[in-house]
Amino acid sequence: MSDSWQGPGARDPQGASTGSGWGQQARPSEQGQQPDRAPRQGRQQPYPARDARQQPYQGHPQERHAYAHPPRQHVHAHPHPPEQAHQAEPRTESAERAEAPEGQTSAPETAAPDVDAETSGSRRQARRRARGKDGVRDGARDGARRRRRRRGGLLKVVAFCVVTAVGSLILLRGNELLDRLGTPTAPDKAAETPAPEPPDPGRVLQVIAHPDDDLYFMNPDLRYSISAGSPVTSVYLTSGEADGINAGSAKAATTKPDKPAYAEARQNGIRAAYAKMATGDRGSPWTRTVVPTKGGGHAEVDVLMAKPQVNLVWLQLREAGTVYETAPNSLHGLWDGKIPRLDSMLASGTPVKQPFSYSKDQVVQTLVGILEQYRPTTVRSQDPTPGRYPDTKRYTDHQDHFYGARFVQLATAAYAKDVTDRPHFAVQNYAGYINGSLPSALDPDEAKEKLDILGTYAWLDRQNHCNSPAGCGDLKISDQPGGNRWSDSINYARGTSTNWLTSDAQQGLWAFKVLDGQVAVWHRAGPAGRWKGPDLLPGTGMDPGVSTVTLADGRTAVFGTRTSFGAKPTDYRREVVHAVQKQPGAEQFTEWQSLGTPETADENWTSDISAPAVSVDGTGQLAAYVRDGAAGLRGRVQQPDGSWGPWEKYGGTDLHGSPATATDGAGRRMVFAATSKSVVGWTQPTPGAPLGQVTATGLPDTTLPLTADGREGGVRLWFRKPGSGNVRTALITGEGGLKVSQMTDLGGLQGFGSVTASGHLLAGRTAGGQLGSEAGSGRPWERSPLLFVGAPSSTMTGKGLVSLAVVGLDARLYVTSSADVPNAHLAPWQPVGPRNAPPSLPSPVSPTSPASGPAPAAP
Repeated sequence: MSDSWQGPGARDPQGASTGSGWGQQARPSEQGQQPDRAPRQGRQQPYPARDARQQPYQGHPQERHAYAHPPRQHVHAHPHPPEQAHQAEPRTESAERAEAPEGQTSAPETAAPDVDAETSGSRRQARRRARGKDGVRDGARDGARRRRRRRGGLLKVVAFCVVTAVGSLILLRGNELLDRLGTPTAPDKAAETPAPEPPDPGRVLQVIAHPDDDLYFMNPDLRYSISAGSPVTSVYLTSGEADGINAGSAKAATTKPDKPAYAEARQNGIRAAYAKMATGDRGSPWTRTVVPTKGGGHAEVDVLMAKPQVNLVWLQLREAGTVYETAPNSLHGLWDGKIPRLDSMLASGTPVKQPFSYSKDQVVQTLVGILEQYRPTTVRSQDPTPGRYPDTKRYTDHQDHFYGARFVQLATAAYAKDVTDRPHFAVQNYAGYINGSLPSALDPDEAKEKLDILGTYAWLDRQNHCNSPAGCGDLKISDQPGGNRWSDSINYARGTSTNWLTSDAQQGLWAFKVLDGQVAVWHRAGPAGRWKGPDLLPGTGMDPGVSTVTLADGRTAVFGTRTSFGAKPTDYRREVVHAVQKQPGAEQFTEWQSLGTPETADENWTSDISAPAVSVDGTGQLAAYVRDGAAGLRGRVQQPDGSWGPWEKYGGTDLHGSPATATDGAGRRMVFAATSKSVVGWTQPTPGAPLGQVTATGLPDTTLPLTADGREGGVRLWFRKPGSGNVRTALITGEGGLKVSQMTDLGGLQGFGSVTASGHLLAGRTAGGQLGSEAGSGRPWERSPLLFVGAPSSTMTGKGLVSLAVVGLDARLYVTSSADVPNAHLAPWQPVGPRNAPPSLPSPVSPTSPASGPAPAAP
């Protein structure tokens, strides 16, 4: 932790106040606080303490269970009262079945094998007498014998399922069993199995360029987090003042520009939208405060009084004012060094009254100070490398969006390096404008919920509920609140791979995820070993999302991309890297080796390469493929001597997301990529041969991303139906070229994003954000309570078990498993490693001078 940061209102050991902002002493003349639609109550704290008379937060009525609201460490400086304990959900049939092997099985299932196996001598004699002299049994006796045989076969199946389920629980509870082996147990309560530890809901911090980017591009993830009770903080880099005209198209020509007022209207719209998501009431009041930043300026911090875990931070820098054109006075210009400092653009209603400006480093330090304050476990930001359209060479996203995301990259790297007293954190990037060109990812109900929130922000009813002369929302989007179909979709820019969990020959498990800008490794040795991790592999700058592949000699290779920064703006670079186990099953890996990038320079395609897809063909040949900035497929193949060939062009146009690859039963490698209209593919004619030409599959349009797995002699694909979220699948064979068959709609629980498939198990994000799973063909999908980052991953562990893992919003690994048999269920989820809780923060103190912000609005 840096010396200058003390936290808002921190005290030194002698009790003297050391400041009230993010790393600076408060300036009395610039300090203010403004409760929005709430009466002033004298001097208040930079992070106002909750009124002791308020009831503890109970959460969304449908989310009140142990997994939704566990006790947690708070990251805000204002003290929250402890949340009330919640009773666990009623046990479901699936949970009872999963837990049965650990407790007592039912009497018929345990007693029947003994009765049938130990038949008395008198019964054997009776059967012999019934045969008669000729040894022929009558029809009734023969029927009874057949029934006994059927019963014996059924009991064998039941016994197999019980044994397999016990093995599943051993896989999950290896640490617990090892602990018990070395600990004497009492016969009564000491021997009882403790209830599963409820997961931490995590602490989410979002950094976005403009007010509404979160509503367009991060929702419904934002709404899911708020509904689950996670502390959520959104940081807005710019004021989003645009041309200052707060009007729809019909009145734009006759409306006088007023940039500070338009910035205020957008703030009012955001506060209304968040209040509605958190409380159902857009008019729920906020407390508004001025906080000095670590970069030398001031930020406005808004705390929702009814739900103080919901915070908004307004940095109020000037926006570019244009999507594509050159605008030196912008985040882009500051990044490139075209201007030494970027000025503030203060909204007319903000309690911040003193203008300021930031250098590039001061923007980074301001964000680092915010990260130090909130201690997030999940950081959400926009896509730092959206690329350009191949025909026009224009960016596929607003320049403020991706240059703002690059400032977040710098800040999270500095925070991870310099601040050690913090929890681990994961990063999730979100696609922007390109969503409007892709198939709709959300089902109608989710899209409607998202559009309703945008309608609140757009102030469609024009009622002056905020009592502000600037307006209560963004009328500029009121003609079309959904934007360019942005309300229909959400897409992750990275972190969509489902190949980050893998098993070794000893049935050990390995999980790889990016935490703190490094690849984290969790490992369980053998089927019942003790879990270790997370251990961070050396090497920083890793982008979200890695993939693994098992080499011919049994070692695991890990692939990802890495972003590096240089002295010059053009030194920004993203490249493919990989590390390999030194020996099969070993915990030591080689250093990261670079495969470079197919892009020539950042200014051409903004380093827009996808995460790599990797596979090994039947000859043991390893290859890695990426989508390049021109929306085509590129790849490198490892040579027999261990060196790598050049980046080859394989063709394809209009490719989106990351490619997917797997090997069929004949050892041929296949590669697939989604377009905005369908799916295209490539295959080797024989193992070891180069990929053939790009081939249209004829599949319908699909949302991103794709999942591929070699099975049934070919490669099976999983993807989602646009505008529905249903999971679809098709089998692709490669004999004589790509052929598609068995196109099937599997249904599901709607949702969006990656689907993982291993054995009989399918799993993916559902509507509501939790994990949904199907444990067998024709079985109903089940919903797990976990909210998670990125994509789930699964793998076969041995021949009869499937293991499944996610990383929660608390940046902690959670694992489960299931027998690979019909009518199986997931075992209870188990967390791996210690809780990822932040250190305790000092209690806030009152400012050293009276607040000097503007008078509050009347209720």
